[in-house]
Amino acid sequence: MKSLLASLLACILFVQSYAQQSEILITNARILDGTGNSWYWGSIYVSDGKISKIERVRESKGQRESVRVIDAKGMIACPGFIDVHAHIESNIFEKPTADNYLFDGVTSVVTGNCGSAFDDISEFFRKLDSMKTSINIATLAGHNTIRAQAMGMGDRQATPEEMKKMTDLMGKAMNDGAVGLSTGLIYLPGTFANTEEVVNLAKVAAAHSGVYSTHMRNEGLKVTDAINEALTIGKQANIPVQISHFKVSGPANWGKSPTTLNMVKQARAEGYDVTIDQYPYTASSTNLATQVPDWALDGGLDSLMVKIKDPKTREAIKKEMKANKEEGKNKNFSFAVVANYASDTTLNGLNISQITKLKGRKVKLMNEAETILEMLEKGNAQMVFHSMNEEDVKYFEAYPFNMPAADGSAQTGRGIPHPRSYGTNARFLARYVREMKLTTLEDGIRRMTSLPAQKFGLKDRGMLKEGMAADILILDENKVQDMATFEKPHQYSLGIPYVIVNGKVVIDDGKHTGERSGSSLRRM
Repeated sequence: MKSLLASLLACILFVQSYAQQSEILITNARILDGTGNSWYWGSIYVSDGKISKIERVRESKGQRESVRVIDAKGMIACPGFIDVHAHIESNIFEKPTADNYLFDGVTSVVTGNCGSAFDDISEFFRKLDSMKTSINIATLAGHNTIRAQAMGMGDRQATPEEMKKMTDLMGKAMNDGAVGLSTGLIYLPGTFANTEEVVNLAKVAAAHSGVYSTHMRNEGLKVTDAINEALTIGKQANIPVQISHFKVSGPANWGKSPTTLNMVKQARAEGYDVTIDQYPYTASSTNLATQVPDWALDGGLDSLMVKIKDPKTREAIKKEMKANKEEGKNKNFSFAVVANYASDTTLNGLNISQITKLKGRKVKLMNEAETILEMLEKGNAQMVFHSMNEEDVKYFEAYPFNMPAADGSAQTGRGIPHPRSYGTNARFLARYVREMKLTTLEDGIRRMTSLPAQKFGLKDRGMLKEGMAADILILDENKVQDMATFEKPHQYSLGIPYVIVNGKVVIDDGKHTGERSGSSLRRM
């Protein structure tokens, strides 16, 4: 009897000690821990930025008055989402509260994608730590950034000396905490690099346990060649591969999703660590200059401005633009919509065909190519390209090693950007999990939490587990919904009333508290 009483007293004191140490207590929650396992009823204690205890009881007793108690009311408690494909290098300093990410459930991002990152990773982290943000931020080292630093913007192969400089810069970036190497092989100057150059840099990242994340050389007619190149780099460098915003772009490629995804599946079956990410939309977004042939961009946009002053060169550029669209079965450029054109914001929201009409020209490919060059003469533009097929999107969404990722930025309310920056995760949960049932809620959460954490080496994120960082969401799986549209993108997602970042409540009953508890996430 004495032994039983002693055990009961010890249990009471144990519970009370956690309550006294904790700063937040989440009760009455259905806990999805991020592993893909089924939910269970439980309570979560948070203290000092960590999950200090998880109890399998709906309501914990003994909490003191100073503890913030959040009643989940039967909603899901899960890890904060990790977006592995972000571009926040510049605008995070303008919008450190990153509201659009947080309302969509994202507590951590990996930036530095598509080959473009901060020049100096250590300085980037210093600025982040000094300013403080509301989300956690990891970064890749950018191939385009490194190549530009080492050898400029020219269309040529690196000399041995330049290659040495690039590998040194890559090594420094990894030592400064980068989680891997990214490429953007359709962008300047990376588009001019050969496969061997990328392999050499990927080997440096691999030596530091990094990842190779790639915006491939082609996502249209030559997409299978591009996938083969990505897989070859992974194999030769012995490095995990992440293929960014996986898609088959352009009408000529619609229906090829089984072919391209089978290439990834086969590589995995052969023992190679290859995963993908995707935004759940049929439109992409990048800059207008990507519509110009690579050779015309040799030397950068300034060089292009010189080239198009020559009538013969200008005509040759337009003819190749026309031929490329015809090969891809695009009848015109109406698929290309202006998201933000600083030189003339009245064009925001219009497509290239509409702008061509405004200029008094007939909607023909050559005339539209001229419109694009005229716009580029006044400055580049951010675009939305409606170039994908919903059936292909659905096929990829069902794949268990596909991570939802917005390819977005910390939005400031300007322009008419792609809605993915606001609604990627909520749209995935609402449309493809809840409505279409392409995967289960448990697995959908896994693909946004523990899968990206494991892939990018974020060792204390992605799961609800004692001792892990307290990045926690409370969401209503029946109400979570993206609200951002292509016409009205600046709208926050609904259905995630509470977001906790490093133990601090950042979204409180649907309102941003202004808390900046995010941290820089360095490679561990």
